[in-house]
Amino acid sequence: MKAERAYPSVAVTPKAEAAILRGHPWIYDAEILSIEGTLENGGLVDVRSRKGAYLGTGFLSEKSKIRVRLISRNANDRFDAAFWERKLRWAWEYRKTVMAPEDLDACRVIFGEADMFPGLTVDKFHDLLSVQVLSVGMERIKDLLLPLLVRILREDGQAVRGVFERNDVPLREKEGLEQYKEWFPLPGEAPADSPVTEIVENGVKYLVDVENGQKTGFFLDQKYNRRAVGRLAEGRTVLDCFTHTGSFALNAALGGAKRVTAVDVSASAVEMARANAERNGLGGVVDCVAANVFELLPALEKEPVKYDFIILDPPAFTKSRKTAASAMTGYKEINYRAMKLLPRGGYLATCSCSHFAEEEKFTAMLRSAARDAGARLRQIEARQQSCDHPILWGVEETNYLKFYLFQVV
Repeated sequence: MKAERAYPSVAVTPKAEAAILRGHPWIYDAEILSIEGTLENGGLVDVRSRKGAYLGTGFLSEKSKIRVRLISRNANDRFDAAFWERKLRWAWEYRKTVMAPEDLDACRVIFGEADMFPGLTVDKFHDLLSVQVLSVGMERIKDLLLPLLVRILREDGQAVRGVFERNDVPLREKEGLEQYKEWFPLPGEAPADSPVTEIVENGVKYLVDVENGQKTGFFLDQKYNRRAVGRLAEGRTVLDCFTHTGSFALNAALGGAKRVTAVDVSASAVEMARANAERNGLGGVVDCVAANVFELLPALEKEPVKYDFIILDPPAFTKSRKTAASAMTGYKEINYRAMKLLPRGGYLATCSCSHFAEEEKFTAMLRSAARDAGARLRQIEARQQSCDHPILWGVEETNYLKFYLFQVV
């Protein structure tokens, strides 16, 4: 017997109903047909079909085009502290199951919709948690969620020194939320003494600044792709383009590369990569260079130094469907140039972190680049984001990273 509901409800269009039944958790403002009860911004609301069938319960956002974000499709759920603790434990147990213990030192603990915490990201960097809250519903319950998560981790033997909110994201303004960065106040505890900590990933040590680093402090989604690069790097001369913190370069060096050149247009990124190389005793193998990759790759065709392994890990060239076509031009240019530089037997690692650079478009671009470069590619692996960033089928937004390893033959 169905438990009585105490929430207001909205009826949605057949299109929204079909999307929910396929597994998508978002209802847009234009998909709401009618409202029963008094809605509250950030409060819970039941979602029903035109005929009144229960479809799910989610958080309402009055400011956003995504008007409701579902958290459950079970009509008998009660959204109390026990419910949220159970979901947090599921998320952590999942990471413990799919990752080796040493990989939990730095991992994503909560990945938004993929963990049914819409608009919430929590990354664990050794003894610090870095948090982004991007929906008004999660904002309203973060004072419940974050202390619960800290308790769960500590009970499991994980040291948590502090929780830092990286809410300096323009997307919050679409939810009617302010941007800021600050320590989250854990009950009865003083704020952590420093936003900097050291992590170890694939045997490489990095300093992570959760207050000032990119995104939440460090990009964790390429963890296993970096490891795959390290396995191929022994004895090779490697060019790591868009190196940022130097993570691919350092994995290649640790994997036994003869020489690694790490390139980024940002002088501060190059300094960070250089410091990370020294931190790991790899300064004698890794050269860090400030340069524009689009200018460097064609210039290298005239240079005597030859590379037999090139890594392309560019930032997202597109963040909307409108710019996807022009982004493909950029992706093709760097891949074409890299393929031209590589000798027969050389290796190429190439990727895109943009959801809008869809896999079919990305692979079509690679085929076109290879044809124009006169390169024949043998695919070694097609990879995605690491398993702590799980892909939830039916929610295409959770599937964003494409990563390919090739040999030129």
